[in-house]
Amino acid sequence: MESLRMIDTWPVDRAAAAVVTRDGGMRGEHGRVDEPFRLASVTKLLTAYAVLAAVEEGAVEPDDEAGPPGSTIRHLQAHTSGLAFDDDRVLAAPGRKRIYSNTGFEVLAAAVEKACDIPFEDYVREAVFEPLGMSETTLGGSPAAGGISTVRDLTRFAAELMAPRLLAPETVREATSVVFPGLDGVLPGYGAQRPNDWGLGFEIKGTKSPHWTGAGNSPATYGHFGARGTFLWVDPALGAAAVCLTDRDFGPWAAEVWPGFNDAVVAELG
Repeated sequence: MESLRMIDTWPVDRAAAAVVTRDGGMRGEHGRVDEPFRLASVTKLLTAYAVLAAVEEGAVEPDDEAGPPGSTIRHLQAHTSGLAFDDDRVLAAPGRKRIYSNTGFEVLAAAVEKACDIPFEDYVREAVFEPLGMSETTLGGSPAAGGISTVRDLTRFAAELMAPRLLAPETVREATSVVFPGLDGVLPGYGAQRPNDWGLGFEIKGTKSPHWTGAGNSPATYGHFGARGTFLWVDPALGAAAVCLTDRDFGPWAAEVWPGFNDAVVAELG
């Protein structure tokens, strides 16, 4: 895909990108697709999938209490527990506001770790990475932002999202649909969004503007971007997903080039 070559013009030292289709076929790849990059918050997608696996196993239940009083596993997954971004402060009652929270994902992982009696890093590896052949992916440090992976590994994960083998398709459909609809909140880097749609760990484009995906991406597009200049999106309307990893922190440069890149990918797929 010629659109992927646009990453060569970005103000970054290293970058890699790929597009994969629902059947797992690689439509295109460019750059250092086998080189590990820090994922930052794209890590949350991997953590969220492992939590869904724990739910299907019966190790935890969506309505199990976790986090602040009144909060559940489901609230934590959907960033509606009320926990602050990066500390233990409680800023709202559960279910009242979409407050994007790294702390919430750390509490979420701790709940699964306790229920399964296994370090969460090991649980993610056994439940997600190994079955998908993601041999170059690790979850070190925070389950909210500590992941390291390659573009090639993440295309395997993206293919799983589009055609689930590890989880029931209905589980993935729920996780990638809006949970607690109508809640406002702040999308980091893009300001207040009304509403700030989210699934169970998966950010959903919806009507958000501005946004890091392209104008051509459907409202059903879901995924995540990370502060390390990384993103992964799946567009169900296209039956395709894109992964892009760089070595430069997110900033105005990314907000400027990502939408155009994504629109070019969408146009070439179309």
